Amino acid sequence: MRFASLGSGSQGNATLVSTEETLILVDCGFPRRETERRLARLNVAAQDIDAVIVTHEHGDHSGGVASFSRHYKTPVYLTHGTASSGRLSGAFRQILINAGDDFTIGSVHVLAVPVPHDAREPVQFRFEASGKALGLLTDLGSITPHLVAAFSGCDALLLEFNHDLDLLMQGAYPAALKQRVAGDFGHLNNVQAGELLKRLDNHRLKVLVAGHLSLKNNSRQHALAALAGVAEHHQAEVHLACQDSGFDWLSVSGEADAPTADAASA
Repeated sequence: MRFASLGSGSQGNATLVSTEETLILVDCGFPRRETERRLARLNVAAQDIDAVIVTHEHGDHSGGVASFSRHYKTPVYLTHGTASSGRLSGAFRQILINAGDDFTIGSVHVLAVPVPHDAREPVQFRFEASGKALGLLTDLGSITPHLVAAFSGCDALLLEFNHDLDLLMQGAYPAALKQRVAGDFGHLNNVQAGELLKRLDNHRLKVLVAGHLSLKNNSRQHALAALAGVAEHHQAEVHLACQDSGFDWLSVSGEADAPTADAASA
């Protein structure tokens, strides 16, 4: 199993999860034409995607889903709450799930993990195939024991390092937006993400990607400093996902798969 990102951040998110038999797109926050352009960079044909699965209805994750699904006749997996938002109406086919459900797409087993975020029924996902586990965990404002249990024992993890709290509070965002981002149903800051890493069982972790970095309230330097502070809690190779080009293909097992020119190693 391997994974790659088309882009990660408040301006659009999309992640690919692939085995030899199955190709899944997690979220699609870019217009269809832009999604196609970003897929081409990763040598992926849009028509080869078996399914789109959606974490929640916010536009940076769902904005391009319905158009993509309709054009390529790709089924969409989403929670009942996400569907009730109406933002994915017009998709080719909706397959409704509940937070906490597990299901299989091709050769990949998927667990939909409920997360604390200000959306209708938000989930994040753990994927398993051929004895390996990949966790995708962004868009949450606080850490729960359930999350620690669900994302322990992963071989690879994409984890939100959204903002530096001081940069957020000193920045230009309105007070209400600052409270939303920093709140229990907002986004993880660098310190929170580091604390979560300390609490996870990371004995199998080979690859760690810091994702969903805010362009205004975080920096590569701040995120890497936070990661360095918890380095003793994992032995993984570390990468940063970026908004413009995400990151290139990474093997869940940490073995060389493809160049990672758009990911910074620490």
